[in-house]
Amino acid sequence: MGRLTVQALRTVLAVVLTGTVLIQVLMVWALISGNDPEDGSLPLTSLRLITIVGMVTVQVALVCVWRLVTMVRRGTVFSDAAFRYVDIVIGAIVAAALVWFTVTAINAPDQGDDPGVTLIMGGIGVAVLGVALIVLVLRMLLAQAVARDAEATQLKAELNEVI
Repeated sequence: MGRLTVQALRTVLAVVLTGTVLIQVLMVWALISGNDPEDGSLPLTSLRLITIVGMVTVQVALVCVWRLVTMVRRGTVFSDAAFRYVDIVIGAIVAAALVWFTVTAINAPDQGDDPGVTLIMGGIGVAVLGVALIVLVLRMLLAQAVARDAEATQLKAELNEVI
């Protein structure tokens, strides 16, 4: 991975991480300051809490991707340590999908006149789960690459013994 690519990816990750932290701060401020509606409706407070949790899932994934990019740059990504970060990313994506399904369920009663919105939101949740499956497939490819790397190292050592 080229130096420019790594720097561009790290810049994007930092901007998104900063944005998620800002959103969390604003949601916490809204909860603390009591800017909820006068009727004390549950959905707004619930949605703010869910937003905070959702941002945590994004932040966890971002930090793990940052660590994986660092491993790629150092040439150590083909090791067992990389699996931990990939597994955490998969878990964070699944958690984000569950958070989204929760938002969909909270929003659904208000969409009685237009159930298409709920269907679209459900479809987005399924798409997020699809991303988790794609990352799972990429994890399997990483596992194959790690196995091949170990095999190549062993064959090289055997060849050096023969020579």
